Amino acid sequence: MARITVEDCLELIGSKNRFALIHLAIARLKQHRKGMPVLVEGKNKEVVMTLREIAAGKVTPENLKKFAELAKAEAAAEAAEISAVLAATSASGGEDAKAVPAPVKEQQETAAN
Repeated sequence: MARITVEDCLELIGSKNRFALIHLAIARLKQHRKGMPVLVEGKNKEVVMTLREIAAGKVTPENLKKFAELAKAEAAAEAAEISAVLAATSASGGEDAKAVPAPVKEQQETAAN
């Protein structure tokens, strides 16, 4: 089934160059591995799902960059949220951050003796 999908992809991107298709598929596959959702439904392996996205016309060399920018924006928003939580924790005295678990205290006391 993947061969038919490859042929569909080649027709859709307007190139008989399999090398260009491979570069597009690899770039999209890397996005999937970084957490970008799959745009088509199915339960195939990730490589086949990537080819299905390309064959469906949902992933092209032009919009691949937009997906990358979207992923960067989401990562930046998540980092800002984490920073805000850490800042709030340290502003409240950081009592939770400074607390030492009981097993660690026991080890420290045992090492001191």
